[in-house]
Amino acid sequence: MLCGLAVAPFGFRRLLGLCNNFSYVVMLSAAHDILSHERSPGNQSHAVLLADILPTLVIKLLAPLGLHLLPYSPRVLLSGVCAAGSFILVAFSHSVGTSLCGVVLASISSGLGEVTFLSLTAFYPRAVISWWSSGTGGAGLLGALSYLGLTQAGLSPQHTLLSMLGIPALLLASYFLLLTSPEPQDPGGAEEAETAARQPLINTEVPGSKPGSSSSLSLQERWTVFKGLLWYIIPLVVVYFAEYFINQGLFELLFFRNTSLSHAQQYRWYQMLYQAGVFASRSSLRCCRIRFTWALALLQCLNLAFLLADVWFSFLPSIYLIFLIILYEGLLGGAAYVNTFHNIALETRDEHREFAMAVACISDTLGISLSGLLALPLHDFLCHLS
Repeated sequence: MLCGLAVAPFGFRRLLGLCNNFSYVVMLSAAHDILSHERSPGNQSHAVLLADILPTLVIKLLAPLGLHLLPYSPRVLLSGVCAAGSFILVAFSHSVGTSLCGVVLASISSGLGEVTFLSLTAFYPRAVISWWSSGTGGAGLLGALSYLGLTQAGLSPQHTLLSMLGIPALLLASYFLLLTSPEPQDPGGAEEAETAARQPLINTEVPGSKPGSSSSLSLQERWTVFKGLLWYIIPLVVVYFAEYFINQGLFELLFFRNTSLSHAQQYRWYQMLYQAGVFASRSSLRCCRIRFTWALALLQCLNLAFLLADVWFSFLPSIYLIFLIILYEGLLGGAAYVNTFHNIALETRDEHREFAMAVACISDTLGISLSGLLALPLHDFLCHLS
């Protein structure tokens, strides 16, 4: 199932995270432009969000049921091909349907890649979680910043998308040429000592099971693992619900006229600052670890309430205050992601970890999907008020 000659440095795993999430981020950053030539009514970015997240949701819902039966290499190959296809299809699209098909390909690539690589971390030392999360955060920053920078420099959205075709190729090269089969983990590491001091999420033992492998787990064991994971799944769902409600329901309504930035440019800056916050916090695990992620969920909900109040009453005088709030929003979201998966890696037994990672992947996607369902009617309602 795994490939290679020797264990690659952790930096290569960061590179995998960066390449895997890149196309997904670019499609969201391009949401304001991607359908603009059609002049379709309603919240265009919302349509892109649904096409960018629903296929991922389906993949992650089905993944714990049987995706582990498919070897890792074909999954990664399919992910890379879909990412490249998404850039090409959207770049040359002349219709709404074709554009959304391209976005769907980006969603398939990102969702399949995330559940694959997070499951794969079960075979490596737990420190891999930090590097993977940092890479996915870097994808957000690089994807948003590159799209913003290239379009600000005068490159058309079409040529900007085509210039990013090297990223899927880099994903495939990183996996097939750089990433390799893991060596046995050192049971005496510091993180294992920390795990021993904690109460495991799952108390059942599976005699003779292979560490990291989920193929031998019974349905009862899978259900037990899932129930134990709810302590971390639910807060992450709430965090992503709140932040994507902001991003896709409120960003277009947080428009300031007393600035030189156009409406489209403001939207791109919001996306870039959000991704900058995500990158910083997803890379902060070695500096700050948070076990009680419920606190992050509460803070993100307060963020949503505050920005919703500003859309309604327009009491913030400057766009720079919004910039700070959006940066803070990204910090909360990134911290919730990396700490959730790090805590699961620490508190789940070896034989359950591959399955646990695949199950927990659903958290962010479910939160984003729920926010998309509710953000559209609220967005339209607020638009009618203005």
